[in-house]
Amino acid sequence: MNDISNKIKWAIEKADIPILLMVLYHFTGDKKWLNPPFKPVLDFSFFAHESGGLDSALQSQVRSAALELLNKFFVSGKLPDLKISDETYLEMMSTCVGEDVPEEYLNMMLEEMQLKERYGSWKEKPDNNTLTTKNVIIIGAGVSGMLMGVKLREAGIPFVIIEKNNDIGGTWFENTYPGVRCDVPNHYYSFSFERNNKWPNYYSYGEDIAEYLRSFATKHGVYENTIFNTRVTACKLNNSNNTWCVTTVDNEGKEVELLAHTVISATGQLNIPAYPRIEGLENFEGFSTHTAKWNKNINLKGKNVGVIGTGASGMQLIPEIVDEVKCLSIFQRTAQWAIPSPDYHREVSTEKVWLLENVPFYAGWYRFNLAWRMGDHLLHTVRRDPEWESGGKSVNKRNDRHRQRLLEYIKKQIGDRTDLLEKVVPSYPPYLKRILVDNRWYETVKKDNVNLFNDSIKKIEKNGIRIKSGELVQLDALLYATGFQTNRLLASYELIGKDGANLEDEWGKDDSRAYLGMTIPGFPNFFALYGPNTNLGHGGSIIFIAECQVRYLTKLLMHSIENNVNSLECKRSVYDQYNKKLDEEHEGLIWTTPNMNTWYRNSSGRVVSIMPWRLVDYWTMTQEPSLDDYNIG
Repeated sequence: MNDISNKIKWAIEKADIPILLMVLYHFTGDKKWLNPPFKPVLDFSFFAHESGGLDSALQSQVRSAALELLNKFFVSGKLPDLKISDETYLEMMSTCVGEDVPEEYLNMMLEEMQLKERYGSWKEKPDNNTLTTKNVIIIGAGVSGMLMGVKLREAGIPFVIIEKNNDIGGTWFENTYPGVRCDVPNHYYSFSFERNNKWPNYYSYGEDIAEYLRSFATKHGVYENTIFNTRVTACKLNNSNNTWCVTTVDNEGKEVELLAHTVISATGQLNIPAYPRIEGLENFEGFSTHTAKWNKNINLKGKNVGVIGTGASGMQLIPEIVDEVKCLSIFQRTAQWAIPSPDYHREVSTEKVWLLENVPFYAGWYRFNLAWRMGDHLLHTVRRDPEWESGGKSVNKRNDRHRQRLLEYIKKQIGDRTDLLEKVVPSYPPYLKRILVDNRWYETVKKDNVNLFNDSIKKIEKNGIRIKSGELVQLDALLYATGFQTNRLLASYELIGKDGANLEDEWGKDDSRAYLGMTIPGFPNFFALYGPNTNLGHGGSIIFIAECQVRYLTKLLMHSIENNVNSLECKRSVYDQYNKKLDEEHEGLIWTTPNMNTWYRNSSGRVVSIMPWRLVDYWTMTQEPSLDDYNIG
């Protein structure tokens, strides 16, 4: 057996059986690989098993067949010339995940696998003189802003990105606290057309994601089109020609005005740190910082440290610092539901990396499997059943089943520390607040140097936190893991639209809304990425949403240029109808449950952060823009 054959055999032993079955069909066209006894069974666990539910004998048959086939491929180097129909692709998808995949998901998933083109192209590309007059300013060089720039560059539409930091990355540049990582598997949390088959972890750390984004930016010419260390302070519409004047200020205080045909804001929802409204916040004399403002030189060793907040950033930070501090006092307003993931702390094996890099079709189907399992399934779990009675602990039968499984997991993790149960078991239904991935949380709160306080802060004093019992918890350092001002979208600069109206005239203090989360009446040629109601509460990846939005805006701009349209302003009727339907859809979902709060809602209780749609619905809505939705000029 030669070296390559040994390598294939070595890697295949670690392969996911459902993915190997898809590879076998691509090469052979033999439908026996899509049917019993080889057909995987539906896995109801949070994360699917690599065996696909096949017994060891059947797994061996699949691996042996794949070994023989791939040995031949690596000798010949020839890919199969098999034409696969849409009907068969749908059958393959259903086989891979062990359940029927509806036809409406077909093209969306083929795009995810790079088996179908996602982005549009010109019918007839205009000349450069025309394109020069259609320049775009993008605010922010995070995931969405960079992606927008890349697709404009490919279309030949001139653009510049204004970025306040000294490098690209947005969230992944700014958040560098210990333990920061993605809570979506990175083989899905990445651009569909720019896979990274060499992720070191299944859930990669922030620096690995930042490096992926830097490489992406370098490859696609983002850096040379970005002005760094510069903030946008105002965007004002010129009513005479519907162009924009964008005022910027650099780190040295130099102010510059730039003119643009179109402005696309990519500042997102998670860019303004939120601090708790607690008496005496400014009185603490020890060291304090927000997780979004972390400095790598921070030293907590041997100190008495307090952390306020146990959401996503707290869940990641606290287990990372617990062993270096003297005493860790955790102050939580509410407990969080956290799901167990066997891959959360696992490195991707060298065998898996080799398979993703070298075996045709493997990476695409691996991504599909993740996209399906992390997609629209959970929306059924968060739909409120008006006849369901649980005392506020769940919203339907499926949601209650999830609650019971999570509760069993918590009890197992807590063990004999039953005194902690009341503190760590949430009183609200699963998924009402953002579901977290367990980062050894329950192990952490059991440690001898940890104190967990529930909703107990009275005020902050110079030496620590006074809790409601009257006790002063003395602290050397105070860390805020309290998230972001998600209801203050587009609040980092002044935005003045038609006839001098500002955004607050349209939205009020915190009632942000937009058509498709991207466009607002009264602000022609202005668009937002990761805007109102485009966050995700039931699954998916925000990069998927970014791709849907960038596809839509790129096509919209191309259509407008091809049709000699100079101005695009969302029609009020379209905007109102969309948001009416959105609010009605939310009324049936968990996030509008009465008397239960979540950061997804504004001060009046309206959901302004996340969407109520299935991923496939939003993909469909943003597939082909219509100029009929706009007042054009």
